[in-house]
Amino acid sequence: MFARDIGIDLGTANVLIHVKGRGIVLNEPSVVAYNTDTKKVLAVGEEARRMVGRTPGNIKAMRPLKDGVIADFDITEAMLRHFINKLDVKGMFTRPRILICCPTGITTVERKAIREAAEKSGGKKDGIILEEEPKVAAVGAGMDINQPSGNMVIDIGGGTTDVAVLSMADIVTSQSIKMAGDKFDVEILNYIKRQYKLLIGERTAEEIKIRIGTVFPGARNEEMDIRGRDLVTGLPRTITIKSEEIEGALREPVSNIVQAAKNVLEATPPELSADIIDRGVILTGGGALLNGIDMLLSEELKVPVLVAEDPLDCVARGTGIMLENIGMLDKRKRIM
Repeated sequence: MFARDIGIDLGTANVLIHVKGRGIVLNEPSVVAYNTDTKKVLAVGEEARRMVGRTPGNIKAMRPLKDGVIADFDITEAMLRHFINKLDVKGMFTRPRILICCPTGITTVERKAIREAAEKSGGKKDGIILEEEPKVAAVGAGMDINQPSGNMVIDIGGGTTDVAVLSMADIVTSQSIKMAGDKFDVEILNYIKRQYKLLIGERTAEEIKIRIGTVFPGARNEEMDIRGRDLVTGLPRTITIKSEEIEGALREPVSNIVQAAKNVLEATPPELSADIIDRGVILTGGGALLNGIDMLLSEELKVPVLVAEDPLDCVARGTGIMLENIGMLDKRKRIM
């Protein structure tokens, strides 16, 4: 049996893996639980995510990636190896070729760390290909980036937001900022701590964001009861919060994404800008599902903004399309 080519969306929040000929076969949280005394990995993915905030002192459940790059190399390698071994993609004598995505604007050292982690977790030594996330997301969203016309994509992940204008299969102008889904959760958590003197966990903050959150005034009018620990008494307490409160809490972080998109548009050649007015901007990544984000960006940028179909899967789907056309990939993307 020969090894299968695989594409990896190595996200701060989730890892998605596409296997050539089989489609997206894995979608798990980027979380690892390990024993701090022995460094032994105890759980990976969804099983580890359920442990976050619920473990004894000698067991730590953590995300080994931060802001789209590797924060803990050994734990990232262990996580990737676990996922790749689950998929049975190695041949009898061969290892798989891996197309792996990274944010735009990361350093050479950060790129090298991603390549080495992919190689050590089971990838073919001279077959690790790095590609920039917004380009792969655009392909996965169904955009034809090979033509001499402008396409704009905003990929809002867990750790980073990547904004890019593409033409003729390459990035013309781009910006990556460390403002995305995780920061939204932290802002919600901090707002409730300030306003209600109530301490909640990040998982509760994420649930609030999904269930009643919005970033466009008046787009949502819902309420939610949440439980946490009173900072004054130390006892459990329940409060009710409204959508409009979340809109206020997220106003500042979302304004950073709006500004990044404006910066990219301002740096775009006029001919390509005209194409973007006609075609609109495509939103990908988990952040694209945040209520009102498309309306807010459309109002601020003065261009149509559309949420891609299955935005969470766009990068992984894009790796699959690129693996089917492997000859089109720029050999310079391979960092030997």
